[in-house]
Amino acid sequence: MQKFARTMMALTLAFSLGACSGLFGGGDEKGERLAPRPTAIGVNGYLWQATLDTLSFMPFDRVEPSGGVITTDWHSTADAPNERVKVTIQFLSEDLRSDAIRVSVVRQERETGGSWLTVPVQAATTLQIEEAILARARQLRISTRG
Repeated sequence: MQKFARTMMALTLAFSLGACSGLFGGGDEKGERLAPRPTAIGVNGYLWQATLDTLSFMPFDRVEPSGGVITTDWHSTADAPNERVKVTIQFLSEDLRSDAIRVSVVRQERETGGSWLTVPVQAATTLQIEEAILARARQLRISTRG
């Protein structure tokens, strides 16, 4: 369990660094859609780029703009080689809103025989990833507005 805590601390640090500014811009008072411009991929461009930026320390397994899904490959740290995580982000809306993405995290631990066993993930882990992505998306939005 201590190895998992170290892994989660490393992930938290990486997510924090990915969204280090902590800028949370509010919604557009005119009610405009908060996207950089209409995109061919059907998802909010800021959220898409923010997800790629935030999870860039992990290898990507599936990146499907047309399907609105980004899935990482399994990721382990040197501190906890017998634990690994996989993250899936589903894009549910073209709006820059907290309910526009769904974050799923799967965590596994290696058993003595070498097989992997899926174990529970704390809800806070999923929330931290979501918050890091949203913070980075808002930072991108603010930086493009000048």
